[in-house]
Amino acid sequence: MSQFSFEYPFFLLLFAFFLICAKWCKERSRAIFFPHVEQLIVQNTAKNSWLAWFKWVGIASALIAFASPVLTKNYTNSKKEGRDIVLIIDTSDSMAQGGFDASDPWKNKFDVTKEVISDFVSKRKNDRIGMVTFADVAFISSPLTFEKDFLQNIIQMQQLGMAGKRTAINDAIVQSYGMLTKSKAKSKIAILLTDGMDNVSKVSFDELQNMIKKQDIKLYTIGIGLPGDYNVQYLQALAQAGKGQAYGASNAQMLAKIYDQIDKLEVTKIDDKKVVQHIYLYIYPLFLAILSLLFFVYLRNVRGI
Repeated sequence: MSQFSFEYPFFLLLFAFFLICAKWCKERSRAIFFPHVEQLIVQNTAKNSWLAWFKWVGIASALIAFASPVLTKNYTNSKKEGRDIVLIIDTSDSMAQGGFDASDPWKNKFDVTKEVISDFVSKRKNDRIGMVTFADVAFISSPLTFEKDFLQNIIQMQQLGMAGKRTAINDAIVQSYGMLTKSKAKSKIAILLTDGMDNVSKVSFDELQNMIKKQDIKLYTIGIGLPGDYNVQYLQALAQAGKGQAYGASNAQMLAKIYDQIDKLEVTKIDDKKVVQHIYLYIYPLFLAILSLLFFVYLRNVRGI
């Protein structure tokens, strides 16, 4: 945004003084040598208005230069510190259980999960987000990316059973940590969502817990369904090792609130700095004033006025 102003606007009031003086002040110095100089001045200036034009342009430009015109530009320099987030999604057979959303009994846990994480992704404007899908095996569905439209398409392409039927939670966390350890972001987050218990991972719980403790990655765990569907102590231990929090959701509304809470906890830092630039423009009217007054003096001397 640009704003024009004068640093010393009171100099512009002197223009009124010159107008008054032009009407009431009379030139007397030359009358000593030639008493009829006033008539000649009137006749010559009447014949050529250029002399008066240069004089007033010179006076006006000089006063504008003395008033010091300034163009002020304001800039906002935003420094954004985004986060790298990996969503770890359970696609095992147990996610096909219905009745998780009271408003739509036809939706199963997996349908609700896709809707909730899609909404979560849409809110994270300045973060890179990736996704790990797991069941029998764990694999990277999407690398860390800023392309939210691409990620939304990946979310919609997720299907139950695409990674098998059982639950390899430990292997999925290892996959997500493998992505995040390569990241150079200052803040790294993994969010695990599951409705079951690990029953097929190649990595043991102790190995996983030691790995999590050594990494500077925050881990949130979410268990969905009834408390007996998943191992509460297991998810709490993982979250504690990852310096995060463990949650439980028994319905769609609770799950949405959990992701909203994580969204608020992990706010992207934005440092806005206001930069003000002053551009002084007095050189332009000053140059015009000097040029005009030089022409004024030159024409006056040529005509002998």
